[in-house]
Amino acid sequence: MRIGIFGGSFNPPHNGHVQAANVAISSNKLDLLIVVPTGTPPHKKLPENSPSPEMRLEMTKNAFSELKNTIISDAEILSTEPCYTIDTVNSIKSEYPGSEMFLLLGDDMHDSLLSHKWKDSKKLLRLVTPILLPRHVIDISSTELREMLPNREGTSYISDDNYSYIIKHRLYNAKPDWDWLRGRAHEMLDPGRIPHVDACEIEAMRLAERWNVSFEDAREAAILHDITKKLDFNENLCIITGHGEKIYELKKGEEKLLHSITGSLLAKSMFGMSDAVTNAIRWHTTGKSRMSMLEKIIYLADYTESTRNFPEVEELRKKAYSNIDDAMKMGLEMTVSDLLSRGISPSAVTYDALNDLPD
Repeated sequence: MRIGIFGGSFNPPHNGHVQAANVAISSNKLDLLIVVPTGTPPHKKLPENSPSPEMRLEMTKNAFSELKNTIISDAEILSTEPCYTIDTVNSIKSEYPGSEMFLLLGDDMHDSLLSHKWKDSKKLLRLVTPILLPRHVIDISSTELREMLPNREGTSYISDDNYSYIIKHRLYNAKPDWDWLRGRAHEMLDPGRIPHVDACEIEAMRLAERWNVSFEDAREAAILHDITKKLDFNENLCIITGHGEKIYELKKGEEKLLHSITGSLLAKSMFGMSDAVTNAIRWHTTGKSRMSMLEKIIYLADYTESTRNFPEVEELRKKAYSNIDDAMKMGLEMTVSDLLSRGISPSAVTYDALNDLPD
């Protein structure tokens, strides 16, 4: 059996790792590839913001999941002590006696091994044949990718599963790529609601600039504010209970407010959103007392975005830019009036929001 061993920190694993491994498998006719993410590298320290070993192991499994005849070893990554390649190779050789072993290496590791800078390098070279990974396949390093992720870049270099995982846990201080986040939100919406959400994003950005609020927070909240809008009562209930939250007794019409609760929960659990963003989503339908400026912006962006068309909308839009509290009062009063005209009692928190505004 011809066995390839591919070690590395995989911090994070990216498409270049997988593509290079695939080329090595085919060009060297490997029967099996064993990917070995390192735990505590003996030659260098991992960056301070590195994920836990368990998280790196999970991402490595995700990255190589579709590569045939490939297994992921946790022998090194779950060890609390530095692990050396010679020991790992000996362990694998004892498990697969009689096999021919190949060691997959990038340029720098290949040169350092042949220069005998590794522990027991001469013994190691008697056990394995080094394979130099093709330089043209690995077009980015994990270091470069870590630098891109906080700038909402790098999606094309990493699998969608791993990018979703990184964003969910906000690893490497990552922030979601705008097109990726919008695409994920669109997948969760009825097609007919997409124009409203896209227009809300634009309006939230404008209002954030006017009122000197975080442009990024406003944009994230606007993109995600309706992600559970199409769900029925039972689906919303499952999300609420699944997140360990309790559902209060609903009055007539209040079931339509559940999407603001469940949307805020999923924004946190799926996309790692901040409390400021999730709170803006949570209160975008009812308002509440002591609303933050971001919460007011999302409430009004939802109410006044360009696809909205009702008699008072132009007046409300003007007030949103001239006096945001006056706009909130007008919007809340219209909401109360509309609900009462349909025989629905407004939420108590809506009255709280109204009473909290200056006269």
